Amino acid sequence: MTDQPSKAGATPGGESPKALTPAASRALAEAEARRKEYRDKEATLPKEVGGRGGKEPGRYGDWEVKGLATDF
Repeated sequence: MTDQPSKAGATPGGESPKALTPAASRALAEAEARRKEYRDKEATLPKEVGGRGGKEPGRYGDWEVKGLATDF
């Protein structure tokens, strides 16, 4: 391990990354706009009260809470 912070986008030879094409720049901008819209919608939803907490079990396969396996 090194004490040096990682350099995002740097290539192994120390070269600077290539410039993005206009299409790639547009795609990144559209993706960021979608993420912002999603976060804004998510912020307006009411918070769950008394929910399970933690990660979504259907997505992560974690069917256990406090050591007890759950099933539906």
